Amino acid sequence: MTTTDIAATDVAIEVKGLSKSFEGREVVHDLSMRVKRGSIYGFLGPNGSGKTTTIRMLCGLLTPDSGEGTCLGYDIRRDADKIKRHVGYMTQRFSLYQDLSVRENLEFVARLYGVADARTAAREMIKRLGLSGREEQLAGQLSGGWKQRLALGACTLPNPQLLLLDEPTAGVDPKARREFWNEIHDLAGEGLTVLVSTHYMDEAERCHEIAYIAYGHLLARGTVEDVIAGSKLATWVVTGDGLNALAHQLTGKPGVDMVAPFGTSLHVSGRDHDALEASIAPFRSDPKQHWQHGAPSLEDVFIELMSRSKDNFQ
Repeated sequence: MTTTDIAATDVAIEVKGLSKSFEGREVVHDLSMRVKRGSIYGFLGPNGSGKTTTIRMLCGLLTPDSGEGTCLGYDIRRDADKIKRHVGYMTQRFSLYQDLSVRENLEFVARLYGVADARTAAREMIKRLGLSGREEQLAGQLSGGWKQRLALGACTLPNPQLLLLDEPTAGVDPKARREFWNEIHDLAGEGLTVLVSTHYMDEAERCHEIAYIAYGHLLARGTVEDVIAGSKLATWVVTGDGLNALAHQLTGKPGVDMVAPFGTSLHVSGRDHDALEASIAPFRSDPKQHWQHGAPSLEDVFIELMSRSKDNFQ
């Protein structure tokens, strides 16, 4: 095997120039991307901005209008059926049978995918996901967190090479979300590639790489550190009295790209550092407020990108 061949095996998805329109509206525009095998790749962006469409095109579930690429070594246009055999898909909405037990749901999925010894496979998955003792509980009676675990078990039981997660933890408590992500990292450690869309910043920070998509356009991608550094944001953190009034006064001033409250503080950010400094200078002498430099957070970057994204469906 050549060095080039070895390098190619490290790439799960590589696409160039993907575009997709629905009813004359472009949902994804000229998107190019590479995803490494065994990585967790997170997609962020406003609702309706093309994240799910992008994910479906990347793995051959949706045919692009233009562009090309491969997923798991298969052509996304010609080999869509082959790709689907290696993909697990977990949607926001719980899609298993509510009136079947945990065990029955998993055994059904195992048989559906032709898994050898469905009972044993279901039993091992129940143990792996901490569902022991709940085998005979009806799926419809599970809490949100337990339903989530069951859905993950059903998606990964056929041993897919690629897992798609569409906002999988919406409405789930923080403890259950953390446990879910621990399992995702274990699966990625075993070689599974994961594509996930999320609005939670703490979840995005647990991804190996992220991409920010706004209304069909890929605006940023890379590690969390790369995306934050690439934003070129300078951020000031303001504490004290009168922050609400200050926010209104600063909004729209030259160099001020983002003003957002964070708990008892106010984050003021901008990419034009000189213009930002000039705009905030008259306000920094107020003795009721304390200004200090702060490192921009991923949420700062997310809000700033969102503020300059144009909704192409308006």
